[in-house]
Amino acid sequence: MAFRTLDDADVKGRKVLVRVDFNVPMNDGKVQDDTRLRAALPTILNLQKRGAKVILLSHFGRPKGERLPEMSLAPVAPVLGKLLDTKVGFADDCIGPKAQQAVDKMMPGDVLLLENTRFHKGETNNDPALARAMADLGDVFVLDAFSVSHRAHASTTGITQFLPAFAGLAMQYELEHLQAALGHPRRPVLAVVGGAKVSSKIDLLQNLVAKVDMLCVGGGMANTFLFAQGHKVGASLCEKALAPTARKIMVAAKTAGCEVLLPADVVVAQKFEANAAHQTVGLDAVGDQDMILDAGPKTVSALKAAMDRACTVIWNGPLGAFELTPFDAATNAAALYCAQLTREGRLISVAGGGDTISALAKAGAADGFSFISTAGGAFLEWMEGKALPGVEILKTNVNQ
Repeated sequence: MAFRTLDDADVKGRKVLVRVDFNVPMNDGKVQDDTRLRAALPTILNLQKRGAKVILLSHFGRPKGERLPEMSLAPVAPVLGKLLDTKVGFADDCIGPKAQQAVDKMMPGDVLLLENTRFHKGETNNDPALARAMADLGDVFVLDAFSVSHRAHASTTGITQFLPAFAGLAMQYELEHLQAALGHPRRPVLAVVGGAKVSSKIDLLQNLVAKVDMLCVGGGMANTFLFAQGHKVGASLCEKALAPTARKIMVAAKTAGCEVLLPADVVVAQKFEANAAHQTVGLDAVGDQDMILDAGPKTVSALKAAMDRACTVIWNGPLGAFELTPFDAATNAAALYCAQLTREGRLISVAGGGDTISALAKAGAADGFSFISTAGGAFLEWMEGKALPGVEILKTNVNQ
């Protein structure tokens, strides 16, 4: 994947608009988690060092075009300033006189945060007039938030109709790891896909069976596949109407030469609660009142064996009801093994998605993975094989 990076940009003395994702957890006007701020630091520091005037654009929440005080980015500026050890200015708008006046006062190396882009209705509609007004504040555009690259908004793609666009360091880092996982991966490639429902991941599964060598299906969605094969699933979460879809995916996998791993044994309980009475049973022993809440040890052993054969693992979704002990056992064991193989240099492992991040962190395995994407929707759309507008504009740009 060829795309333009900061190395390709002439930024000295120029006004550089950087689209970041500062949609951070906030409580009573205070930032609760600065992870997304820290992710932007390498790009900001790079631009500062090279003598650029750094102007930051971000959305926050869903104000739907209204100016809501509780969704102002103003509280973010001082927190970012502490992380950078420099003063970060703040402008009360992202376009117009207030923003322009703040930009006009900037010197090379200065950092300015503009107000919430979604205070303008044209942001999510990719209004050309709003994009033009934003572009008027800068000379160069840098997209440094993969998490918003699946949205064609004024501040992500619209602005590139008027300014040359480049990937920031965080964006570059993410794209390079994703490319290593699915673009030109070391084979064999194993995809681990879990979660509650097949319906939310049909596109994902259909894309993966054509691209990976092995696909492990876990979580509640595995129940639909088991049902499609004629197994009883009792009172388990199961989208029975999607059984034909599951069978089509299995056929497509066979045609593509992709091995599909489904649970060989399961952990069942009759109550969906932590430490509920439970037992491990074979697929032919699931009772009418049983709920399948986790994969069993035989299934975990098979998944570990698949990891032993793999060179690349892509992970999205837990293997069971990981929020509840002991139904986190399969996810924990498999995640820790994947992390171990990665540390030993035997695997490249890439993971993403909200539940995935929580599950890997809970298992104590997150630090062992090669890369964990926090991008959520963008990560899923990338796994589905969809073209992401924010990535496409880094490949072709009318001003470049």
